[in-house]
Amino acid sequence: MELNTGISQTDRESIAAGLSRLLADSYTLYLKTHNYHWNVTGPQFNTLHLMFEGQYTELAAAVDQIAERIRALGIRAPGSYLEFSDLTSIQEGSGDESAEDMIRQLAIGQETVVRTAREIFPAADAAHDEPTADLLTQRMQIHEKNAWMLRSMLA
Repeated sequence: MELNTGISQTDRESIAAGLSRLLADSYTLYLKTHNYHWNVTGPQFNTLHLMFEGQYTELAAAVDQIAERIRALGIRAPGSYLEFSDLTSIQEGSGDESAEDMIRQLAIGQETVVRTAREIFPAADAAHDEPTADLLTQRMQIHEKNAWMLRSMLA
Protein backbone atom coordinates (compact mmCIF):
# COMPACT_ATOMS: atom_id res chain seq x y z
CA MET A 1 0.00 0.00 0.00
CA GLU A 2 1.32 3.42 -0.94
CA LEU A 3 2.20 5.82 1.87
CA ASN A 4 0.37 9.16 1.64
CA THR A 5 0.85 11.34 4.72
CA GLY A 6 1.52 14.60 2.90
CA ILE A 7 5.31 14.25 2.81
CA SER A 8 6.85 13.42 -0.56
CA GLN A 9 8.93 10.28 -1.07
CA THR A 10 12.01 12.42 -1.69
CA ASP A 11 11.49 14.36 1.55
CA ARG A 12 10.81 11.16 3.51
CA GLU A 13 14.01 9.63 2.18
CA SER A 14 16.03 12.73 3.06
CA ILE A 15 14.62 12.91 6.58
CA ALA A 16 15.08 9.17 7.10
CA ALA A 17 18.72 9.42 5.98
CA GLY A 18 19.32 11.98 8.72
CA LEU A 19 17.40 9.93 11.25
CA SER A 20 19.48 6.90 10.29
CA ARG A 21 22.63 8.83 11.22
CA LEU A 22 20.94 9.87 14.47
CA LEU A 23 20.03 6.24 15.14
CA ALA A 24 23.60 5.11 14.48
CA ASP A 25 25.03 7.83 16.74
CA SER A 26 22.52 7.03 19.47
CA TYR A 27 23.15 3.28 19.30
CA THR A 28 26.92 3.74 19.31
CA LEU A 29 26.65 6.11 22.28
CA TYR A 30 24.37 3.57 24.02
CA LEU A 31 26.98 0.83 23.55
CA LYS A 32 29.83 3.08 24.66
CA THR A 33 27.92 4.23 27.76
CA HIS A 34 27.02 0.66 28.67
CA ASN A 35 30.65 -0.38 28.23
CA TYR A 36 31.76 2.43 30.54
CA HIS A 37 29.05 1.50 33.07
CA TRP A 38 30.54 -2.00 33.28
CA ASN A 39 34.18 -0.94 33.33
CA VAL A 40 34.43 2.33 35.25
CA THR A 41 36.70 2.26 38.31
CA GLY A 42 37.99 4.71 40.86
CA PRO A 43 36.74 6.91 43.69
CA GLN A 44 33.68 8.03 41.71
CA PHE A 45 32.71 4.46 40.80
CA ASN A 46 29.25 4.39 42.37
CA THR A 47 28.26 7.85 41.12
CA LEU A 48 29.45 7.15 37.58
CA HIS A 49 28.13 3.58 37.50
CA LEU A 50 24.64 4.86 38.33
CA MET A 51 24.85 7.91 36.04
CA PHE A 52 25.99 5.80 33.09
CA GLU A 53 23.19 3.31 33.77
CA GLY A 54 20.59 6.07 33.65
CA GLN A 55 22.02 7.38 30.40
CA TYR A 56 22.27 4.03 28.60
CA THR A 57 18.77 3.07 29.75
CA GLU A 58 17.39 6.29 28.28
CA LEU A 59 19.34 5.70 25.05
CA ALA A 60 17.92 2.17 24.75
CA ALA A 61 14.41 3.62 24.62
CA ALA A 62 15.53 6.41 22.27
CA VAL A 63 16.92 4.11 19.59
CA ASP A 64 13.53 2.41 19.40
CA GLN A 65 11.73 5.74 18.99
CA ILE A 66 14.12 6.87 16.27
CA ALA A 67 13.90 3.59 14.35
CA GLU A 68 10.11 3.60 14.60
CA ARG A 69 10.00 7.15 13.21
CA ILE A 70 12.10 6.03 10.24
CA ARG A 71 9.65 3.16 9.67
CA ALA A 72 6.66 5.51 9.99
CA LEU A 73 8.21 7.48 7.11
CA GLY A 74 8.09 4.28 5.05
CA ILE A 75 11.85 3.72 5.01
CA ARG A 76 13.83 0.70 6.24
CA ALA A 77 15.69 1.47 9.47
CA PRO A 78 19.34 0.42 9.71
CA GLY A 79 19.83 -2.21 12.36
CA SER A 80 23.25 -3.83 12.18
CA TYR A 81 26.64 -2.99 13.62
CA LEU A 82 27.98 -2.79 10.07
CA GLU A 83 25.36 -0.23 9.05
CA PHE A 84 25.80 1.75 12.26
CA SER A 85 29.59 1.81 11.87
CA ASP A 86 29.18 3.32 8.39
CA LEU A 87 26.72 5.97 9.62
CA THR A 88 27.96 7.02 13.06
CA SER A 89 30.13 9.99 13.95
CA ILE A 90 30.93 8.58 17.40
CA GLN A 91 34.05 6.57 18.13
CA GLU A 92 33.66 3.49 20.28
CA GLY A 93 35.38 3.28 23.65
CA SER A 94 37.55 0.42 24.85
CA GLY A 95 36.46 0.47 28.49
CA ASP A 96 40.09 0.81 29.53
CA GLU A 97 39.89 4.62 29.76
CA SER A 98 40.24 6.41 33.08
CA ALA A 99 37.01 7.55 34.72
CA GLU A 100 37.82 11.13 33.72
CA ASP A 101 38.40 10.13 30.09
CA MET A 102 35.14 8.18 30.10
CA ILE A 103 33.27 11.26 31.30
CA ARG A 104 34.98 13.42 28.67
CA GLN A 105 34.30 10.95 25.86
CA LEU A 106 30.63 10.60 26.83
CA ALA A 107 30.22 14.39 26.96
CA ILE A 108 31.67 14.59 23.45
CA GLY A 109 29.31 11.79 22.35
CA GLN A 110 26.28 13.54 23.81
CA GLU A 111 27.20 16.75 21.98
CA THR A 112 27.77 14.81 18.75
CA VAL A 113 24.22 13.46 18.94
CA VAL A 114 22.91 17.00 19.42
CA ARG A 115 24.76 18.19 16.31
CA THR A 116 23.47 15.26 14.27
CA ALA A 117 19.89 15.95 15.39
CA ARG A 118 20.29 19.65 14.59
CA GLU A 119 21.42 18.83 11.04
CA ILE A 120 18.09 17.07 10.33
CA PHE A 121 15.89 20.04 11.26
CA PRO A 122 16.02 21.87 7.90
CA ALA A 123 14.69 18.83 6.01
CA ALA A 124 12.00 18.14 8.63
CA ASP A 125 10.94 21.80 8.72
CA ALA A 126 10.84 22.13 4.94
CA ALA A 127 8.58 19.05 4.71
CA HIS A 128 6.37 20.23 7.59
CA ASP A 129 7.27 17.00 9.41
CA GLU A 130 6.26 18.03 12.91
CA PRO A 131 6.55 14.53 14.44
CA THR A 132 10.20 14.33 13.40
CA ALA A 133 10.85 17.90 14.57
CA ASP A 134 9.29 17.03 17.93
CA LEU A 135 11.45 13.92 18.25
CA LEU A 136 14.55 15.92 17.38
CA THR A 137 13.71 18.60 19.94
CA GLN A 138 13.25 16.00 22.66
CA ARG A 139 16.50 14.24 21.77
CA MET A 140 18.45 17.50 21.74
CA GLN A 141 17.10 18.55 25.14
CA ILE A 142 18.08 15.24 26.72
CA HIS A 143 21.55 15.13 25.16
CA GLU A 144 22.31 18.77 25.96
CA LYS A 145 21.39 18.16 29.60
CA ASN A 146 23.47 14.96 29.75
CA ALA A 147 26.46 16.74 28.19
CA TRP A 148 26.15 19.57 30.71
CA MET A 149 26.03 17.13 33.64
CA LEU A 150 29.06 15.23 32.34
CA ARG A 151 31.04 18.42 31.66
CA SER A 152 30.19 19.64 35.18
CA MET A 153 31.95 16.60 36.61
CA LEU A 154 35.17 17.68 34.88
CA ALA A 155 35.20 21.28 36.15
